[in-house]
Amino acid sequence: MLTLDFINVGNGDSILVRELREGAQRFAMLVDCGHDNLIRDDHPMPLDPRSRRIYAGDFLKQLGVTHLDVLLLTHFHRDHVGGLGRVLEAVTVGELLTPYLPPEDARPLEPDGDNGLVKAARNVLRCVDLYAGALRAHPGRIAQKRELAGNRIERLDLTEELRMDILFGEPALYPRQKEVYDAAFRGERNGYDLVRWGKTMNVASLRQRLYYHGREIVLGGDAYAHMWETETATPCDILKVPHHASLSSTTRKLLHLLQPKTAVVCVAAGRPDERPHPYIVSLLREFVQELYFTDAVDIPGLVEPQFHTAVHLEIP
Repeated sequence: MLTLDFINVGNGDSILVRELREGAQRFAMLVDCGHDNLIRDDHPMPLDPRSRRIYAGDFLKQLGVTHLDVLLLTHFHRDHVGGLGRVLEAVTVGELLTPYLPPEDARPLEPDGDNGLVKAARNVLRCVDLYAGALRAHPGRIAQKRELAGNRIERLDLTEELRMDILFGEPALYPRQKEVYDAAFRGERNGYDLVRWGKTMNVASLRQRLYYHGREIVLGGDAYAHMWETETATPCDILKVPHHASLSSTTRKLLHLLQPKTAVVCVAAGRPDERPHPYIVSLLREFVQELYFTDAVDIPGLVEPQFHTAVHLEIP
């Protein structure tokens, strides 16, 4: 059996994929690690006392997961990599798959130091610094690290019965990402390059397609819909809606191509930036039989809040 847990990390994504046999874990993969805080500092609001938000690392501990065969990072926004440190405190990792590896001798970037950068540039530094800092603080927790080139689809046989394709954006994005981040770790502070890359991070987000017992699961990362309304968007059974169901995340054309039966939105309740966007929620309801939200989203007339630590799905 394949189990999918879309963890309620509040802001961000963290998805646990496990293959079980007679209740025992045969394989485990985590896609992204959620935010470093259950309440974002840029739009703080008190949590509903019924909230069941949980850090990804704590969720793994709760399930008794002590080892991940694969840890996959889609991109380096804080709500996808901020929880990496807590994850590495909870588990060991067989292989890290990532579109960028910082230098082995990477020093702290100090995004809030006296660097003369605008806020948007500092935010880019902060995100990659959280990622590199977590790796630096937990030596020996990851057996292998692999930087994905991004110039072709990566096809992986995860187990005898579970396969995965990793899909990328425009191939030119990934060498550019490496240039910008490597320059930052060399001590260069090019605010123009950092701001421009900050606007490109979601465009570079990885997507995944999992195949198991004739079922197909698409994890859309933070990719915008217009990027992959192509031949790679073939029908699936389960869709992790891209980019927290923002207005740019999904289109009627993309849903016609994907034809999902079930959709899951990884999103924090009460976000002030229309994620999930009511129009996208309405559009999803037209196409899918089952629609779930990781957090207790409340949109009168569209979504009733449900409180859980994760959206749990099973595929026999």
